[in-house]
Amino acid sequence: MAEVCSTCGLPKDLCVCGEIEKEQQRIRVRLETRKFGRPTTVIDGMEDKNINLASVAQKLKTYCACGGTSKNGQIMLQGDHRDRIREFLIKMGYATENIEVQ
Repeated sequence: MAEVCSTCGLPKDLCVCGEIEKEQQRIRVRLETRKFGRPTTVIDGMEDKNINLASVAQKLKTYCACGGTSKNGQIMLQGDHRDRIREFLIKMGYATENIEVQ
């Protein structure tokens, strides 16, 4: 007997919980100016229940070739990478209309 997902009740190989969560999240990508006028891109609104923010931050840092961190439910990257982050999140499966770039 196949394992059954406790959330949706479907077998684990047909489970759609992760995709539904991605479609319901409102993600904000904004630019902040930090100390000494340095630009910092901040991503917030990602639910960290089923997603490991540290691994997503690592993938984003590699994709954008920059430094950064994840803390307090936010991902902060050094520099202005708003457009590249939007493209990356769409490739990860997040809905285009739920990604707000400021």
